[in-house]
Amino acid sequence: MATLTPSAASDLFRREPDRYLDVGAGEVALRSVGSGPDVLFVHGWPVSGATFRLLLPHFADHVTCHVIDLPSAGSSRFDAETPMSVEQHITSVRRVVDLLELDSVAVVGHDSGGLIARHAMVDDPRLRSMGLVDTEPPEPGWRFRSFIAARRLPGFAAGLGFVAGRPRLRRIRAVLGDAFADRSLLDGEFDEFFLQPLAQSPARRAAATKVLRTFDMDHVRELASIHPRIDVPVQLVWGARDPFFPVDAARAMVDTFPDARLDVIEGAGLFAHEERPAEVAGALLPTLLGER
Repeated sequence: MATLTPSAASDLFRREPDRYLDVGAGEVALRSVGSGPDVLFVHGWPVSGATFRLLLPHFADHVTCHVIDLPSAGSSRFDAETPMSVEQHITSVRRVVDLLELDSVAVVGHDSGGLIARHAMVDDPRLRSMGLVDTEPPEPGWRFRSFIAARRLPGFAAGLGFVAGRPRLRRIRAVLGDAFADRSLLDGEFDEFFLQPLAQSPARRAAATKVLRTFDMDHVRELASIHPRIDVPVQLVWGARDPFFPVDAARAMVDTFPDARLDVIEGAGLFAHEERPAEVAGALLPTLLGER
């Protein structure tokens, strides 16, 4: 039986983090749990480290989980003047590894957190292995490109808050409805940790929009040259029903790494780790532990 229960894992994100890490542009919130080899978890946009809460009970008896909230998200500290961008997030992840004085670390990234992690850790001798869950391939599809194109539309921030605060609207497929195979998961803790902050806090909403507007497709295109340099075991885990990063793109991405494998999770979408946490953890753990 796992020593960390799902409810206890969720409660980690309802209280203050263990510490704050000054990364030179705001402060990263850090929560660490478990024992064993070090693993750093990097969340995507517009969620926070709490997106990994359901994985933690499966990991805590095997590895030490370092879960961060990047500036603009979760419990991180920032203000209206804090420089926030995808490039700064890449720098922040490198700085976190420095500040934690990790000599050997596996990194798990989801969605844009996977893109950030790859840019941050490529060529870093401290990287032991990597897990990538539903993240950008070097050639993303039309759904992702159309979303990125919309970020500069007038009223985007207000629209983001409007959608986040209305359960019926966000369940529409073209909005957020197909981010999960099971649309009911847009409610409950997902709503509590990610959607309500966007709906209720102008500062959080402005920060999330600020980061998204800095997204440069060059970061995606550069992955083609980055992947061959990530010379450690890489485990890809994908929701079979992910419309943002279709599984065929994940299959094509496997051979771009020196040593990568893919596990496809049936009945899951973009947030496979929230829909099928036990299966995602089972796919990731051998690589994170160095047992492959």
